[in-house]
Amino acid sequence: MTVRRSAYIGNATHELHVSEWGDPSQPFVMMWHGLARNGRDFDEIAAHLSKQYFVVCPDTIGRGLSSWSNNGGEDYNLTVYGENARAIIDHYGAETVRWVGTSMGALVGIRLAAGAMKGRITHLVINDIGPDIPEVARQRIGDYVGNPPVFDTVVEMENWLRKSYAPFGPNPDSFWRRLIDASIRRNDQGRIAVHYDPRIVSQFSDHKADLDVWPQYDAVEAKTLLIRGAVSDVLPEQVSAQMRERGPRPDYVELPGIGHAPTFVDPEQQQMLERFLAS
Repeated sequence: MTVRRSAYIGNATHELHVSEWGDPSQPFVMMWHGLARNGRDFDEIAAHLSKQYFVVCPDTIGRGLSSWSNNGGEDYNLTVYGENARAIIDHYGAETVRWVGTSMGALVGIRLAAGAMKGRITHLVINDIGPDIPEVARQRIGDYVGNPPVFDTVVEMENWLRKSYAPFGPNPDSFWRRLIDASIRRNDQGRIAVHYDPRIVSQFSDHKADLDVWPQYDAVEAKTLLIRGAVSDVLPEQVSAQMRERGPRPDYVELPGIGHAPTFVDPEQQQMLERFLAS
C-alpha cells in the first residue's frame, strides 16, 4: 500500500508543504487544489495513481501546512502560485509534467501551460472551472471563504464543512473524516478554526484580473481534459461549450449529480483520469 510522505520546500519567503506519493523515478504528476482547500483533498486519487506515477500534491501558501503571506496577503494571487509551482517542479527535477487542477488549481495550470511551462506540461486536467466565473458563484465562494466561522468543537465545524462542501457530491465517510481532519486547526484561544488564512479571499477582490484567463486558455497546446460537475455554478454549461470550441479543444466529461467540484474518489472518476493521463 502506498504511504503518503510530507516534504517542505522553500521558495523566496515561502515554505511550501507537499504530499508525495509513489516512486520519484516515475513520471511526474502535479495535483493542485481549489481556493480554500489543500493538497490532502487528493489523497484517494493520488494513492491510486501512485502505482505508475510520482504524484505531488502541494498546499498553496496560506493553506494547510504551507506558510502564510507575510506581506498583508499580497502573495495570494495566481502569479505567485505559479512561481511556487515551478519551484516545486524544479526541486524534483521533473522535465515534463502532467497537471491535474481543481478549480483555482486549474487556473494556475492553464497559465503555466500557456506561458512559463509551455511544452513541459504535456497533459492538463481542468476540473470544474473556466475562464469566466459567474459573479453569483464568486460571491457565494467569497462569502464563506472570507468569513469562516470559529467553533468550540470539531463536531460543529464538521457540520459546517459538510454543508459548505455538499456540492462535492456523494463521497464515503472516510473521505469526509480525512477532509475534516485536514481542514481544521485550533486558534490561539483553543477554538476550532479553518486551516487557511482568510485573506486568501483577496483572489476575488484585489486580484480579479487573475481570473480572466481566456488569452492563456487559447494559447494552451497541452493535451487537455475538461471536467464539469453537471450542477456546477462555477462552470456553467455555456462556458464549457465555449471552451470545447477554443484553445486546446479539450476532451470533455460531465458528471451527473455533482456540483463544484468532483473529488476523484469514485472509482469511475479515477479510471477516467487514469486513462487520460496515460493517453
